[in-house]
Amino acid sequence: MSKMNTHHLSRHPDFDPALGMMTGIPPINPMMPGLGIVPPPIPPDMPAVKEIIHCKSCTLFPPNPHLPPPATRERPPGCKTVFVGGLPENGTEQIIMEVFEQCGEVIAIRKSKKNFCHIRFAEEFMVDKALYLSGYRIRLGSSTDKKDTGRLHVDFAQARDDLYEWECKQRMLAREERHRRRLEEERFHPPSPPPVVHYSDHECSIVAEKLKDDTKFSEAVQTLLTWIERGEVNRRTANNFYSMIQSANSHIRRLVNEKAAHEKEMEEAKEKFKLALSGILVQFEQIVAVYHSASKQKAWDHFTKAQRKNISVWCKQAEEIRNIHNDELMGIRREEEMEMSDEEIEDPSEMKETDESALVSQVEALKEENDSLRWQLDAYRNEVELLKQEHGKASRDEDTTKEQQLKLLQQALQGMQQHLLKVQDEYKKREAELEKVKEDKLKIETLLETLKEQQSVANEEDKERDVTDGQGNESSMPRVCACSQEKECPVEKTLSNSPVKSEREALLVGIISTFLHVHPFGASIEYICSYLQRLDSKICTTEVEVLMTRLQTTFKQELSGVGASLEKKWKFCGFDGLKMT
Repeated sequence: MSKMNTHHLSRHPDFDPALGMMTGIPPINPMMPGLGIVPPPIPPDMPAVKEIIHCKSCTLFPPNPHLPPPATRERPPGCKTVFVGGLPENGTEQIIMEVFEQCGEVIAIRKSKKNFCHIRFAEEFMVDKALYLSGYRIRLGSSTDKKDTGRLHVDFAQARDDLYEWECKQRMLAREERHRRRLEEERFHPPSPPPVVHYSDHECSIVAEKLKDDTKFSEAVQTLLTWIERGEVNRRTANNFYSMIQSANSHIRRLVNEKAAHEKEMEEAKEKFKLALSGILVQFEQIVAVYHSASKQKAWDHFTKAQRKNISVWCKQAEEIRNIHNDELMGIRREEEMEMSDEEIEDPSEMKETDESALVSQVEALKEENDSLRWQLDAYRNEVELLKQEHGKASRDEDTTKEQQLKLLQQALQGMQQHLLKVQDEYKKREAELEKVKEDKLKIETLLETLKEQQSVANEEDKERDVTDGQGNESSMPRVCACSQEKECPVEKTLSNSPVKSEREALLVGIISTFLHVHPFGASIEYICSYLQRLDSKICTTEVEVLMTRLQTTFKQELSGVGASLEKKWKFCGFDGLKMT
């Protein structure tokens, strides 16, 4: 077989020698049908010219290059078989093999009685090489007989074997993809917990020993938990399980000690950090002081303009860093103060009982602070105005220092304004609280007035009863009770045994009852008297105690505490006393 002239290979830079082309077959042209790609634009200096192919017993002549490429059907998936039409009538299988084995390994040729055949190749890429021959004219030997010539038409052919092989390949690829995905997913899955052994006395003794060992505790406690949840605890094994639970409980002490040690380490580290930070801050303050002293007139005049600029930039940077460190240190101290105050917090019930006088003093203090802040604000404003005036007159050399001072004052002014706003908000809150306390006080006073009126009405009716009925008719009792329902007990006592001697004592009984009603757990005689002495400073403890002792169905004395902490407390028992009488 004469070798094909391959000078056109040098014109195709995309030629891939790995395709294993045989001699006599030109490379795959991007314009070939069946490749399914958009052909790249061919430069005018590189025409795609098909050459004459010389075989042993035939010659192939290329088609007209100006004609369009021959049409092909859609490529079936996994196609390895081609249809070849336009064969010469005298063409044999040997001639067909001779032409097409240059494209690659031929597996089978099925030749028809007509002038066409099907050729199956070993690989898919060989089909593209065979399609390149479509359009060539074939001539057997040097004969010009019509039966020895023909025009080849090569196209894709559908074959069951090709489709089956392609489907097998796709399934294999899908399996590989699934396997790869599963491996990828399993990499991110958490590991399965180790299997827990079944309970037996031997395993129980091993777990009990592990529970005492700090290094194996977590593994052993998991086993214990699984056994208990599985229902291994019964009458026979209960003692074993109890001893294991006891071991787990004794582990708590070690954990608490460990936590305390870690907390101590953390506190020490915090303290160390705070000390280091304060030391750094001191050094920053010294550096800033150096810059400030260098900025004063007597030193400043001797520096050049560039030196002054550098010093002012350094000073600004140092101040910013110093402020950041300072804020950090203040934040740490504030946190410590908050922790301290959390420990010292009182009961909410005691917090609610804020005294009116304390609120008033707080409001006054806030007013004073508000006024002083306003004055400071005015002073800063005046200073800023003066600085602005001086700034206009001063020379350019002094501009930098003036600007710095102005900025510092403006920052201070902003800080003062924010603080003033906070103080004003606080002031408004305190005023609102004060108003509320005043309202509560008014309510209590009106309540006391109504009680006094009811008491006086009851006393007047008693006097009328004494005048009209000297013997104290019991039939009058319901009406007296109706007149003063809130003081039923004291009035009844007055009528029957008359333990309340005067209107003053009746008033005292009413006030003490009201006071003890809001102290359900009782109050000492000193506490009651301290409250009464606010209303009347002449009241003494013995007088009140004697009065309360006389009214046993209204007031009850209880002892609480032991030994030195023994305490007498009085309680209001009028509601129960009413039922008894």
